[in-house]
Amino acid sequence: MLFNSRIKKYAYRDIKDIYSAIGTTPDGLSSGQIELMRKKYGKNGFSERKNNTILYRLRRAFINPFNIILLILAIVSLMTDVLLTSNFSRNSTTALIIFTMIFTSGAIRLIQELRAKNTADQLDRLLHANATVKRNGELLEIPVEELVVGDLVLFFAGDSIPADIRLTRAADLFISQAAITGESDILEKNSQTKHPSESEPLTQFENLVFMATTIISGKGEGIVLAVGKETLYGSFIKPDTEIKNSFQKGANSIALVMLRFMAILIPIIFVVLGITKGKWLESFVFSLSVAVGLMPEMLPMVINACLAKGSLSMSKKQTIIKDINAMQGFGSMDVLCMDKTGTLTNESILLEYYMDILGNENAEVLNFAFLNSSYHSGVRNPIDNAILACRSMPGREIYYKNLLDRYRKVDEIPFDYTRKYVSTLVENVDGTYQLIMKGDIRQVFSRCSHIEYKGKFFPVDKNGIESVYSVVNEMLQDGMKVIAVARKNVGYQQMITSVDENNMALIGYLAFFDAPKTTARDSVTALRKLNVTPKIITGDQAAIAVSVCRRVGISVTTVLTGSELDEMTDMQLSIAVECTNVFAELTPTQKVRLVSALRNNGHTVGFLGDGINDIPALNEADVGISVDTAVDAAKDAADVVLLEKDLNVLEQGILEGRKTFTNMLKYIKITASSNFGNIFSIVCASAFLPFLPMTSIQILLLNLLYDILCIVLPWDNVDQKETFFPRDWSGKTLGRFMLAFGPISSLFDIITFLFLYYFLCPLLCGGTTYMNITDPSMQLKYISLFQTGWFLESMWTQVLILHFLRTSKIPFLQSRPSVPVIFITLAGTIAFTCITFTKSATLFGLSKLPLWYFVFLLIVALLYMLFTTVAKYFYQKKYQELI
Repeated sequence: MLFNSRIKKYAYRDIKDIYSAIGTTPDGLSSGQIELMRKKYGKNGFSERKNNTILYRLRRAFINPFNIILLILAIVSLMTDVLLTSNFSRNSTTALIIFTMIFTSGAIRLIQELRAKNTADQLDRLLHANATVKRNGELLEIPVEELVVGDLVLFFAGDSIPADIRLTRAADLFISQAAITGESDILEKNSQTKHPSESEPLTQFENLVFMATTIISGKGEGIVLAVGKETLYGSFIKPDTEIKNSFQKGANSIALVMLRFMAILIPIIFVVLGITKGKWLESFVFSLSVAVGLMPEMLPMVINACLAKGSLSMSKKQTIIKDINAMQGFGSMDVLCMDKTGTLTNESILLEYYMDILGNENAEVLNFAFLNSSYHSGVRNPIDNAILACRSMPGREIYYKNLLDRYRKVDEIPFDYTRKYVSTLVENVDGTYQLIMKGDIRQVFSRCSHIEYKGKFFPVDKNGIESVYSVVNEMLQDGMKVIAVARKNVGYQQMITSVDENNMALIGYLAFFDAPKTTARDSVTALRKLNVTPKIITGDQAAIAVSVCRRVGISVTTVLTGSELDEMTDMQLSIAVECTNVFAELTPTQKVRLVSALRNNGHTVGFLGDGINDIPALNEADVGISVDTAVDAAKDAADVVLLEKDLNVLEQGILEGRKTFTNMLKYIKITASSNFGNIFSIVCASAFLPFLPMTSIQILLLNLLYDILCIVLPWDNVDQKETFFPRDWSGKTLGRFMLAFGPISSLFDIITFLFLYYFLCPLLCGGTTYMNITDPSMQLKYISLFQTGWFLESMWTQVLILHFLRTSKIPFLQSRPSVPVIFITLAGTIAFTCITFTKSATLFGLSKLPLWYFVFLLIVALLYMLFTTVAKYFYQKKYQELI
């Protein structure tokens, strides 16, 4: 790539030549150069990404399986009702109603998309820290988005590299490139000019650092060579690829079920009407209207209203939803993977003991650990903070100040998530050099060839590791975090490499108390009640993890370590993850493998992480969850950001996600089954009636009015029972639900048909049935009365079925709808019924019915409720669920 070649070119050139070629100086850019550089090389951002544009949001809002189906039906309706008919019989009402549905649902989705974009933009502004730059000889703090090519940038441990940079200075600079390579290896960087003869990948160039990588330790300074989409990181971004598409898969699954029903019913209706009525074009148009009647037209609108309401509720509960579709993950999550530190235990830990190799208190061990923690330039962690806190003890300030004066830092090899230890080289005032190592007991001991006790050195025997654990095992079992400290005199050596970390002498241990949070046990219990299995995935020692998990109530019957995991095949691991809840001593790559194994087993997996080493697993999980105190790269990778690292907050998110999905599924299943019942009734009636039981416009109007009432569903109450289990977002159970409850609706439709055809309509049309009427105007009146009667019965029963199927309990008595649902459905039913008494009713072919007809409707409604209650009982008995 062009920018790659430019960056390589500068890696091979001296720093002075780079200053000259780019047009900058060691004092940085001048004020007049900044805007010129921005125009020439671009901005340091990704605002031009397709998934951040209005066009992309419009596509997400309007293009979905349901809208595509409706659009096709609208176009066909325009052709059959307008283009292919005479001027006298043209009627574009059907198409206009369909287009209105598409526009309304799309507009609501677009509003939510723009809100989601705004939320993401606000979070981006929180994530993107300032950068320290030198301009006109002065150090300035500016937003990273304002960086330009040629800027001289300074950075320190913990910073995220804001652009692709050629180093001009580096001091013990170690970089994690996990964000661009996916590997957890830590690389040391320097400012030395490379030779063109050296052949290696761009990411391995020691004098280059890249956007989105993270400084583990040290500090550096460099010249910006590329910004924004011209960086190596920018070239990796695939803006129009939606990696986590489980929500879309679920929507497609539901649409596929509806299409299958349509594929069966449309030809049947078309053939039946064509044969019985002889009007094939009219039959074709009506069969298409039936297809529209079967589809829950406002599904996108109701879905987005539910998601938006859920996202708003979660924002009030200390949770930022970066994409409203992430609510799907909360509703479906049945496994939560997390580290114990900061989640089950407190962020800070306390230093309890400092011991020699036999477990006796030893201040020298603490001194060497203090020097290591003071001088290593990596990101501070709870262990370092606990060690350094000892200098604040009364009477110890001067002692530790003198200790730092006695030893000065010379070199270091930073902490590595694979190595699990950190090494620091210090110089004593007497001119000798000490290499100090501290970290994981097993890993540090593997580098030791001797042990030191009271100033004497003894070789490690073959049972050395067992001897070590005989000293620290009791503390580990008590839940303490124990690390080892080793040292080695390296004479006058002023630089160290990994080779120097061999033949160390173990001098002792430090033990820290990592107390569980007071709320941890209750939080774990709450997750279990929600049927979410908590799994601890940590890099800590197994004994510590077991102790903490035992205290908070997580099963420790089986524990799997990283080394054991590496020996397993994928098949063995897929079995092991089901019966194991504690995984310890893991590397970042092993965490990803565990999450992947759980997902392959059919689980919806959430992963809670806050460190650089958690990023691969955050990307792999169905729902990546981070916290506002996490590193920027982890928050960028997450789908959800918690403003408080507490399982109670997460529990509320899961509950809100399940409530959201329950209300979405209510609309989908109830509307689809009711629509199916109506359509099935039409099939039956069309075979025997000499006219259409309902016009296409009336079917569309009925669905539109019903859908308007359903907009209130996101604010409905949800039975507590419905939140006990993960919600399945798919169409797997939709078909059986439609077949179970749709025919009940058809039964009462047919009863209404018979009443209307043989009693009400003849009574109001001269006492004779339709077949014996010769007056065309009277025939039209007969048809209009019949269609109005069924229109009202369909509307009443649809609203009633909404209340009876929204809960598995007895409605109104054991489970009450929310006040908005009661008010809107009641007011809507009254208002829409009143339409038939107005002059506007004639626009839709409806007529005024006598008041006594509503007594019949009430009887039908009561019987319908009774039959539905009985069917609901047997359905739940068979399938153990309703919605």
